[in-house]
Amino acid sequence: MHCDIYKFSKKEDLYVYIARPDYPNDTTEIKDWLAILPKAFRQAIGREAFVMHLDLANTQKLARVDKQEVLEKLQSQGYFVQMPAEEEWQRQAQRKMAESQQTKWQ
Repeated sequence: MHCDIYKFSKKEDLYVYIARPDYPNDTTEIKDWLAILPKAFRQAIGREAFVMHLDLANTQKLARVDKQEVLEKLQSQGYFVQMPAEEEWQRQAQRKMAESQQTKWQ
């Protein structure tokens, strides 16, 4: 199974894997691969940036997520959302709060 991985402007360390089951035969036309995502979710995560293309059949394991879980989600819904650990969300929230307080008083 092939997939494309994207990151987003509004959510640090959130990655979305988009299934590409017909790759490389699906490259002849331009397509909005992210259209498979729910509209409200897509709006909430911000502007996308392509990270990489990945052939999961030739990938033994993934760094932060279970490969089998990714494959199951790609096959069942066409995408997989990789979210950071809870501790990372808290660190990001604290950093953003501190940054907003600094700019507020300057």
